[in-house]
Amino acid sequence: MAEYLRRQHKAAFGRPHDVAEPHITADGAHVVVTGSVLDDLAGAPRTALYTVNEGRLTAVTTATGSARWGRFSPDGATLAFLSDRAEPDVFQLYLLDIGSLGEAVAAPTVPGSVEYAHWSPDGRQILLGVAGLGADQAAAQGAMSNSPIDDLPTWHPLIEEGTRSAWRSLWLYTVGSGDLSRLSPERMNCWEAGWGGPSTVMAVTSDAPDEDAWYRSVLTSIDTTGGESRELVRSQFQLGLPAGSPDGRYASVVEAVCSDRGLLAGDLVIIDLASKTSTRVNTAHTDVTCTQWIDVDRLGYLGQRHLDSVAGIVEAGTGALTELVSTELSCGGLYPEGAFTSDGRVLVAQSAYHLPPQVALLGGGTGDVLATTHHAGSDHLSSLAGSAEAVTWSAPDGQRIEGILCRPAGDGPFPLVVNIHGGPVWAFRNAWSMKSLWVPLLVSMGYAVLNPNPRGSGGRGREFACQVIGDMGGADADDILSGIDALAERGVADRSRIGLIGASYGGFMSSWLVTLDQRFAAAVPISPITDWYSQAFTSNIGGWGNTFLRSDPEEPGTMAHARSPVLRASKARTPCLNVAGANDQCTPPGQAREFHQALLARGVESVLAIYPQEGHGVRAYPAIVDLLTRIVSWFTTHMPPDAKTVDGHPNIDSDIGSCAREGVRPSRGIDGHHPEEPRMATADGQHIRRRGRR
Repeated sequence: MAEYLRRQHKAAFGRPHDVAEPHITADGAHVVVTGSVLDDLAGAPRTALYTVNEGRLTAVTTATGSARWGRFSPDGATLAFLSDRAEPDVFQLYLLDIGSLGEAVAAPTVPGSVEYAHWSPDGRQILLGVAGLGADQAAAQGAMSNSPIDDLPTWHPLIEEGTRSAWRSLWLYTVGSGDLSRLSPERMNCWEAGWGGPSTVMAVTSDAPDEDAWYRSVLTSIDTTGGESRELVRSQFQLGLPAGSPDGRYASVVEAVCSDRGLLAGDLVIIDLASKTSTRVNTAHTDVTCTQWIDVDRLGYLGQRHLDSVAGIVEAGTGALTELVSTELSCGGLYPEGAFTSDGRVLVAQSAYHLPPQVALLGGGTGDVLATTHHAGSDHLSSLAGSAEAVTWSAPDGQRIEGILCRPAGDGPFPLVVNIHGGPVWAFRNAWSMKSLWVPLLVSMGYAVLNPNPRGSGGRGREFACQVIGDMGGADADDILSGIDALAERGVADRSRIGLIGASYGGFMSSWLVTLDQRFAAAVPISPITDWYSQAFTSNIGGWGNTFLRSDPEEPGTMAHARSPVLRASKARTPCLNVAGANDQCTPPGQAREFHQALLARGVESVLAIYPQEGHGVRAYPAIVDLLTRIVSWFTTHMPPDAKTVDGHPNIDSDIGSCAREGVRPSRGIDGHHPEEPRMATADGQHIRRRGRR
């Protein structure tokens, strides 16, 4: 497994293998992106800034640490960015004159870590969004707090008193004078913000700093000269992407039903601040995921429509819409994102299942590829990954459901693994490797992988997303089961070899489906929710779960009981590999442990793997090597593909596979040393503890 991953990444060691956060000057002359970089298969990727020069990605600075969020000043002369070069994982503001040689200059340090920075329309100030150290992180960020490493003695207890999250605040940096001042008042938590004219900031705010408070946030305007604030919009749904026109006449915000902060796809709303009237923009059924005011009248947006990425421009005064791009390719990260030029083109990070991430400038009747992350390792991965195609089927109630099927070459039926996304309000698109560690790997071994977008997914409008509220594990589960039936009827899936894998909500669904249907040969729930009662009182978003279930855990017999996999474990027969991160605050590791022990009590084969340094999902090496080894071993043991080895496919050593099945660590890691081992519980209940500090 280590060799498979090394062949995939080695050619790009020290270079970006993925790009995000694209930004471009108004005239299109300068481009900057954030690249994800592996220097070896060790730890998590670092991030670095890259410009595009003669078709190549060129590093902006050579300093140590990570850098991200490059933003050009309105006149294009200065690049502002964030870096943790002074203290690991604590990001501060730096400025670089792009017209001359030299190193970036640090702005004054703010108390916390800067998450984003926005230039004012006149270029005189920079708005900083600052998370205090100890602030909650969203599930997409790993759901661990950004607390610094403490030097307390090992015997010292963990202390919680009141809210366990630090606050998020807004600060203003004045470029000419170098002055730094706090803008937001005390006891106002500012999740995200943007300029709303030369002297106003639009912010999504709450009266508490914990992650659950985000779901009840409001849109607030703050005067930068006097600090006065007033509430502009309150909604029963979630609000995000606050901004305003450069002249301060209009404000914009996206209103959406959300399951995770940072995964926002919904309706675009423009507010005329003088008349205090709001207009919901008709974006031709596109769920908006990114916005940018191009000038005083034009608002650029990107979003997802079904499986497509879409970009367009709306006239604020009239609502007239110009659609620039509609493509089957992925444009952005978890959802579409990009940046606009003054002449109406849009810069994106573009990819597809067989197209490594590239920087492209779209619109104006052309699509220019400016630079690519393509390398020999991506060619190797593409040669193994099979094909990807959009598929549709009908749910039992007649609803049309969409997904992406990744499959090996040749005729079926294939053993099928259903890869279920998190959220539930998120959506798969045709993206490089499906943005997955395991999808191309499983395809390379002879498995077909279905990536479904059941009801509750983004890209289908609010009504479709809302169908999951109050019914998690209901009709959305039927959507997935009917997709399996459809692929079996089409000769793609072998009914005797069906497996499940998924993380977060996908982990819940992987646990839940094995209690509804005994057709599954194997399942791998990752970072799951399995007990809605304990989830309500141990998660940092327990209130969200109660809302989406429409359930009160104090009332007996509610959906908290009816939709908890642990309370239906007697119905399960499927062997389950349950995976969790020890530091996950969103779906705490106790969720995986509860299901593991419930299965064992019912005589069902189960293994529990808790990774000691991980949060929501497994994100760092060599834990990734270990996880993929265990996933492959689990599926090949319980639903083996037709051919154990295929020329050019990853050669999973039988000793490593045996170790994973027995719940112990492989004998060698990436470099011949033992990897950091998860705490394991095997099917017979025996425990194996990792060595080292508790």
